[in-house]
Amino acid sequence: MASSSQLTALSFFLIISSCLLLSFSIISLEAAAAASPKPKALFLPVTKDAATQQYLTTFQHKSPLTTGKFAVDVGGGYLWVDCGTDYVSSSFRPVQCGSPTCNAAGAFGCTTECYGTRRPGCYNNTCAGNPSNPFSNVGTSGDLGDDVLALRSVDGLKMGPLVTVPHFTFMCGSQVIVDGLAAGARGILGLGRSGVDAATQFGNAFGITKKFSVCLPSGSSQGNLFFGGGIDSSWFVGYTKLLINPVSTAGSFFQGERSVEYFVKVTGIKVGGKAVPVNSTLLDIHKGNGGTKISTVDKYTRLESSVYAAVEAAFVREATAKGIKRVAAVKPFGACFSTANVATLYTGSAVPEIELSFEGAAAGWRMFAGSSMVDVKNGVMCLGLVDAGVNPRTTIVIGGYQLENNLLEFDLESNKMGFSSSLFFKKTTCASFNVAS
Repeated sequence: MASSSQLTALSFFLIISSCLLLSFSIISLEAAAAASPKPKALFLPVTKDAATQQYLTTFQHKSPLTTGKFAVDVGGGYLWVDCGTDYVSSSFRPVQCGSPTCNAAGAFGCTTECYGTRRPGCYNNTCAGNPSNPFSNVGTSGDLGDDVLALRSVDGLKMGPLVTVPHFTFMCGSQVIVDGLAAGARGILGLGRSGVDAATQFGNAFGITKKFSVCLPSGSSQGNLFFGGGIDSSWFVGYTKLLINPVSTAGSFFQGERSVEYFVKVTGIKVGGKAVPVNSTLLDIHKGNGGTKISTVDKYTRLESSVYAAVEAAFVREATAKGIKRVAAVKPFGACFSTANVATLYTGSAVPEIELSFEGAAAGWRMFAGSSMVDVKNGVMCLGLVDAGVNPRTTIVIGGYQLENNLLEFDLESNKMGFSSSLFFKKTTCASFNVAS
């Protein structure tokens, strides 16, 4: 039987060994990050899930590195990950209440005590928040943590080496909010302006510009998400100021919390080159209501009822003048047409063009048939806009379908959004920005 002095010595040895192992692990992670060359820009691939119409990306995270799949939410506040289902990582760290990271995240809560086995998502004195799934409109409570995240660097459109952020901040969610995501997705990559958004964290980690560009794909093609640069500015036809809505438009939020989504000022709408009369006061943000935002969660662009009615009437009038026959509506759309005898151009069917004018932009955002029309069944196409009803929180929500094969740049440092208009007009798609290895 071992003596008490031997047991004490053994316990001391185990404690010292554990501390050395932990220190070595942390030093190794920091050394790996330091060894990563400073990238010019970063890249993530984007695909579209056929079953849910959600836009997805993949990247590596945790230790050892594991590839994860995540839905993309341009207006989401942060990355959240399902920590309740087999989240195992030797490099995970909880974010403490009152820490600089907690303050940067704008967290409004603190988990003082977690009753359960210590694991990611269950630590005492941890910065807390409300992760939610906007696709299913379900939210829950969660804690902030940080872990390793790795993605590819790029030089122009040429693939560079894998680079690592050793302490990427994210929110721990749970299985209850995973339901409703595309098969295999374990969370949501939010890109909104939150203080711990991806563009800001990558900018702080690598000294690159805090901005990102996104090109959403259609069908089975690949889209792209760039951080810090990588896209020639000649692709953008106009820039407009990014606005901040003083009231959060998220499904769950704390009182006094501002929106992290990207709002812009639409100053006018044209159909077939003719101005559409709309109530201009609806285009402004008033006490959190009204205005225009960009969304990768909404499948189609949604318009307040009076705005929708005016745009639909103008479109039907212009389409009828072109000899395009209107047919019975197919939900959720209100204006549908026969494709018979409708010419096909490189921008899609020869239908009236829709153009959005933005404050300060040199040119308008032009939507051709490839962005405005949805083929719902054989011989029938519908105007891909949806009536959002009376008094919605936001007057115009530019949805995913209208964003596809349009290049957008969100510059958080210059507080502006660049847009290309439909790439079909330039006889190309998001494939023009595919990164070569």
